[in-house]
Amino acid sequence: MNSPDHSYFFSKADIVKSFNRSVKSYDNCAVIQNIVGERLSERLDLVVIEPEIIIDIGSGTGNFVRELQQRYKKKKVIGIDIADKMSAFANKKRNWLSKERYICADAEALPFADNSVDLVFSNLMLQWLPNPDQFFEDVQRVLKPGGLLMFSSFGPDTLKEMRQSWDQVDDNIHVNRFIDMHDIGDSLSNSGFAGIVMDTETITMTYESLNDLHQDLKGLGETNLNAGRAHSLTGKTLWNK
Repeated sequence: MNSPDHSYFFSKADIVKSFNRSVKSYDNCAVIQNIVGERLSERLDLVVIEPEIIIDIGSGTGNFVRELQQRYKKKKVIGIDIADKMSAFANKKRNWLSKERYICADAEALPFADNSVDLVFSNLMLQWLPNPDQFFEDVQRVLKPGGLLMFSSFGPDTLKEMRQSWDQVDDNIHVNRFIDMHDIGDSLSNSGFAGIVMDTETITMTYESLNDLHQDLKGLGETNLNAGRAHSLTGKTLWNK
């Protein structure tokens, strides 16, 4: 993998702060997250696996933890999110008879013993990591032999129209950058994964205005947290450009 550009690095403290702020608005804005997550979940129909311990990394408000618990009714499903208020919110939504659990933890330092997890599910979390190597290595550590990692991530064309628009205005970083699939594949292979299957799909979301898109991103906590971003407010003149 090429050396990462540190201008695009995210502070974990900033990530936590951003997603904690978006707890109440997240579910109303998570259209693309739900579409991708459903398609990821459907892929589980194609694999032969009887997992006992399942973890969802980047579980947010718990939508797919609950879906995984429905799929594997008598098994242990644990949602993991770095944002403490997201985990607390998901736990409050949990029916008191439900088996699923939620914990606040870092995806690059999973609080599980070696060879203890059967299935790792992760929907649109990977893009928050500047380099996926450490994440994949830790997932490999906690997975049992024969365990399965099922994940999704945004590709490099994501938000390209927004990025191209800002490129005409100034040289600051306004839009997050996303890792190429080939680099992700190399990272998986280097971390010891085998039987790697990857594919891409283009899903087009249409907005009436840039402001509508920006409000959705803000409601999701998917704001510009890059280290190289401008730290001053974006003025009306710049925005209109």
